[in-house]
Amino acid sequence: MPDQDTTGGKLQTGSAGPMPHPLRGLSAKLLWLTVAFVMLAEVLIFVPSIAGMRLRWLQDRLSTAAAAGVVIDGLQPLELPRAVQDDALMATGTKAIVLRKDGTSRLLAVDDMPHEVDAKFDLTDVQPIEAIRDALYALVFGGDRLLRVYGPVGNSDVVIELVLQENSLRNAMLVYARNVFAVSLVISLITALLIFLAINRMMIRPMRRLTRSMQSFAENPEDPARILRAEPGRDELAVAGRHLADMQGQLQRTLKQQKNLANLGLAVSKINHDMRNILASAQLMSDRLVGVDDPMVKSFAPKLLRTIDRAVGYTTEVLAYGQASEAEPRRRLFRLVTLAQEVRDILALDPDGGIEFVELIAPDLEVDADSEQLFRVIHNICRNASQALITMGPDDPQTVRRITLSAQRIGAVVSIAIDDTGPGMPRKARENLFAAFRGAVRSGGTGLGLAIARELVLAHGGTIALVEKPGPGTLFRIEIPDRPVALRDWRVRA
Repeated sequence: MPDQDTTGGKLQTGSAGPMPHPLRGLSAKLLWLTVAFVMLAEVLIFVPSIAGMRLRWLQDRLSTAAAAGVVIDGLQPLELPRAVQDDALMATGTKAIVLRKDGTSRLLAVDDMPHEVDAKFDLTDVQPIEAIRDALYALVFGGDRLLRVYGPVGNSDVVIELVLQENSLRNAMLVYARNVFAVSLVISLITALLIFLAINRMMIRPMRRLTRSMQSFAENPEDPARILRAEPGRDELAVAGRHLADMQGQLQRTLKQQKNLANLGLAVSKINHDMRNILASAQLMSDRLVGVDDPMVKSFAPKLLRTIDRAVGYTTEVLAYGQASEAEPRRRLFRLVTLAQEVRDILALDPDGGIEFVELIAPDLEVDADSEQLFRVIHNICRNASQALITMGPDDPQTVRRITLSAQRIGAVVSIAIDDTGPGMPRKARENLFAAFRGAVRSGGTGLGLAIARELVLAHGGTIALVEKPGPGTLFRIEIPDRPVALRDWRVRA
């Protein structure tokens, strides 16, 4: 897949190169492969075929000689004239014709009878392997041998025997092989052309269409018109086309999100610089409030200072999301009820708004975690719950609007539950629950809150999940395990 440039929104095609010419691409390879395979199949057919042709040629000579031999045998005890013998030898293409009958052999016709022959063949019962071997030898190495061939005449006990030169047989075999090769070549070309046209229409064209779509999309992935228009069908290429179209659409949306993230990061970095200066000034002024001798100011000043300190810390780490990971948790044991009270104070729920905040946490329950990071997790979820309850409106028939924060320790794990009686979470938000910029519940939200909360919980080795509940509302459960204790440290404390 081409490399992705997240800054410019372009895909680098690298050295992929242009679309190959049809005569140099898969079409040409398919054409020549088809020709080669058809020719290979013809070769496999040719081997037994040439063996059969050789046996038929020899059998025809035996049949012709047998017909002449029966006539000559009926002329006993007369001897054939030399001219008649020459005509018989010329008709059969042999040097000698011998007839074996009733245990005796009779030389019917002869022309310069040799003393010995180079090979002899019995056509009575020829095995296929033997026939193929003899045919290939004759075709490749034969031509100059003197052969002795014999076989029965029909179903009788009479055996006809011939002595002949192999050159005429080999010439006939070469003519046969040439004709077979020519016919095979024509058949292979016609077959290859038909297969080429069929497969080119069914496979090569759709594949070239997919390739052109990928090349065009890589040139400008932000253009919606570059997305492949999938064609209907049930074959593999049609399914691949639909998957490619879906992938291109998803990649286009991802590139758009990344471009928005880059723009957002630039804007946030600018805002972050000015916000730090403003918060620094507010921090200096809030420090002076500590010295004011007013009971009301003294009660609110520490909370205000903690709030501004958190805001300064957030501006320092506002760009942490999207990097490799959040800062490592600085874990320590602290009482969870204190953190819950801080969350309630920061939410600043109006008592007249009808929203209750209930804490069901034992005063001595301690959790081993980073207090600031756990505060961000619980505060994000509780803030989402309060905003959902506010959107219900005062005239909503739901009379009870409540956020319940509860916790309990089970062994080395602290389980924290955040439950509300709001309208619940929409289906779209459930499908993209912890996805940044996709899991927003309310209009205008970014969905970063739950994504950051999940990352912080995972950094503690814990889990966060949306729990199904029978009634209305939303229930999140967070589980934070204690840090494992090294055996050496435990022995030192013990």
